[in-house]
Amino acid sequence: MKKASKIFTALMFLFLFAPLVILLVFSFNEARSLSVFSGFSLKWYRELFRDTETLKAVRNTLVLAVCAAGVSTVMGTAAAVGIHRMRSKYLRSALDMVTNIPMINPDIITGISMMLMFVFASHLFGLANSLSFITLLIAHITFCLPYVILQVLPRLRQMDKSLPEAAMDLGCTPWGAFWKVELPEIMPAIVTGMIMAFTLSLDDFVISYFTTGTGFQTLPIRIYNMTKKTVTPDMYALATLIFFVILALLLLSNLTDSEDNQKLRAARKAKRAASGRPPMDPRRRRILYTCGGSLAVIALAATVVLAVTETDNKPQVLNVYNWGEYISDGSEGSMDVVKEFAAWYEEEYGRPVQVNYETFASNEDMYAKLSKNAISYDVIIPSDYMIARMIDEDMLLPLDFDNIPNYQYIDEDFRGLYYDPDNLYSVPYAYGIVGVIYNANVVDEADTGGWDLMWNEKYAGQVLQFNNSRDAFGTAMYRAGIDVNTTDRSLWDQALESLLEQRRSGVVRSYVMDEVYNMMESGEGAIAAYYAGDYFTMLDAQADNVDLRFYYPERTNFYIDAMCIPTCCQNKEVAEIFINYMLSREPAIANAEYTYYASPNRLVYEDPDYIEEMGEETMDILYPDWGDFSEQYNTYAYRNLDNDLLSYINSLWETLKIN
Repeated sequence: MKKASKIFTALMFLFLFAPLVILLVFSFNEARSLSVFSGFSLKWYRELFRDTETLKAVRNTLVLAVCAAGVSTVMGTAAAVGIHRMRSKYLRSALDMVTNIPMINPDIITGISMMLMFVFASHLFGLANSLSFITLLIAHITFCLPYVILQVLPRLRQMDKSLPEAAMDLGCTPWGAFWKVELPEIMPAIVTGMIMAFTLSLDDFVISYFTTGTGFQTLPIRIYNMTKKTVTPDMYALATLIFFVILALLLLSNLTDSEDNQKLRAARKAKRAASGRPPMDPRRRRILYTCGGSLAVIALAATVVLAVTETDNKPQVLNVYNWGEYISDGSEGSMDVVKEFAAWYEEEYGRPVQVNYETFASNEDMYAKLSKNAISYDVIIPSDYMIARMIDEDMLLPLDFDNIPNYQYIDEDFRGLYYDPDNLYSVPYAYGIVGVIYNANVVDEADTGGWDLMWNEKYAGQVLQFNNSRDAFGTAMYRAGIDVNTTDRSLWDQALESLLEQRRSGVVRSYVMDEVYNMMESGEGAIAAYYAGDYFTMLDAQADNVDLRFYYPERTNFYIDAMCIPTCCQNKEVAEIFINYMLSREPAIANAEYTYYASPNRLVYEDPDYIEEMGEETMDILYPDWGDFSEQYNTYAYRNLDNDLLSYINSLWETLKIN
């Protein structure tokens, strides 16, 4: 029995700490892969300390956590004391129930409801931006507060009620009795509540995602937004550092009562007695330290709030909203486009500009924020079908092309397309084509060339299918020759049957999005449909026993992402200057090389240095010679569908996943 207990305990600890060990080991991996260790290197730690955006996110997260923990601790302690002193047990019970609601309520409901409340309040008071650091801080205080109350309140109820009464009988005022008697008794609970509030704030993503404003990105949001490609390995390094910092703090806390510290405290007491002063009450010392710390936290919070809200002396601000990992950011020796634009603009126009660059995970996430008027952005980079929807809903501003002279370099094939037929609202940024990636060490070349490969039972359990309805249905519809924008529901039913057949036959190993990188790089999957540019990212990290290849089926998805200016824009002229800068040679080439996506800009795809850097094979895949691109694009690209049909497609998708 004892042996079984030990084995169970060992397995439990293995389950808890194995992910941390893997992350720690691969933070020292020379390659980007999380599946193949290529050799020991400190490369990703160096990259981490060169990544100013990540370090800024870490700073923001710590500042927010300290402010939220400090304010919620003071407010929560006061609230707990107030509840404890209420005479009506019914009122106390009601407040106990209300206190529990924020903890029981799902985070996503709390986040959305708070966002809507802030939007309503901003419209009521005529504010330009609904979301900011203030709203984020309020949201964090709101969900931290109940945890502090529920730590302090039980301690108050356990305390002997006669102690404060005795202190007041001996001449103390109510405040003096609280200060000298009650506060020392509940101090451990206050400290525990503060630590819990700090931890919860540090870790929060969902509520922060819905309530944060521009220019203030926390670390969880930054990591989540790295979804256009994989999470970069410098995040493994950061997680390792955080783990060891926490471990060091735990060790220090366990050493505070060591023999040396006890001797030091004894020496201080002796010195104090020799001077004729009475020894300080330990409880009083704890109170002084805690109050001093609380005042410091409140002062820090006030300073941060003033710094964030003060705008008179700040440079003009440009808020850019783009996909994650979709711009050259200075990593691995690349050009930091945002930083270079700020420097160029100040030199060119003699005025500083602060660029707040933020990322989104999907078109729908971006649309949700902008449609609620929750936040203001100046430049956004959505995909084609979303641009069409936003134009229909009057969410985009017409561009002044006098401020965008570099638009002349956009190829004629990328003008006058369905999503912006009059070329009024958008400037193409990048485009791509969906193809099939396969492991040549597993897949027979004779089986490649079309969509049938993803239904081939010979490769059962080795196919990775898209984990989103539009792309997954797209593979089945392209295979069957069905129009992917059809409004005929019977054809969508036919596509569902094809996907069900694919699943029932055991061909599909998993439905994936970003997981496709590690699974294809390690050889866990052998066949996957994905975007051409991402194939080259996988090549850089493939294992030694993997030989990844790529091809385009005859019918497949074409898409374009384009730069636009939303109606909530606060600085249209600077936004247009930024778009023009993105079209200039150096930043355009840097972005194309970093993202591995094709560029519609002639300054890029005709540049000899770019062609040489990418190589012949890469250029053939990114820029295939398919004749009239606009004809291919208009035939096979996804278009925005009406809400009723989208709801029907989602119901079919649920049927597929349930089965």
